[in-house]
Amino acid sequence: MKIILTHEVPDLGSAGEVVDVKPGYGRNYLLPQGLAIAWTKGGQKEVDAIQRARAARAIHDLDQARQVAERLKQTDAHIVARVGDAGRLFGSITASDVAKAVEEAGGPKVDRRRVELPGTIKATGTYDVQVKLHPEVTAKFKLQVTPAKRRAKK
Repeated sequence: MKIILTHEVPDLGSAGEVVDVKPGYGRNYLLPQGLAIAWTKGGQKEVDAIQRARAARAIHDLDQARQVAERLKQTDAHIVARVGDAGRLFGSITASDVAKAVEEAGGPKVDRRRVELPGTIKATGTYDVQVKLHPEVTAKFKLQVTPAKRRAKK
């Protein structure tokens, strides 16, 4: 079964690629999850649009990826989050939150889809975060999650 990926799928491909998959995998997982659309001749226009958008976001060469990795290593990303009595967060820290924190800290603009968290972040502390910038370059940096100041009860 030929499909067009609309999102990056690990071990299969990235957005905008036309891939062949087993019919059950495509019908039962990729299509219902919105990770892909069925391939048609008219769908080729969508493939071109997705690839143009991806090319605009992509880091084009290895040297540029290494420069961005160096800037990320020097970035001190910090997130202030609301916590409960036990020190656990209300909700969790997402890849979008990390990308926003890096940008606010003066670091390079990072695509949230490339951020790899070390699991779910549901407590305060320091975490090692990875960003896959290029097939050969992965940047690692520290993320500090601290509690927000509480308001005094009246």
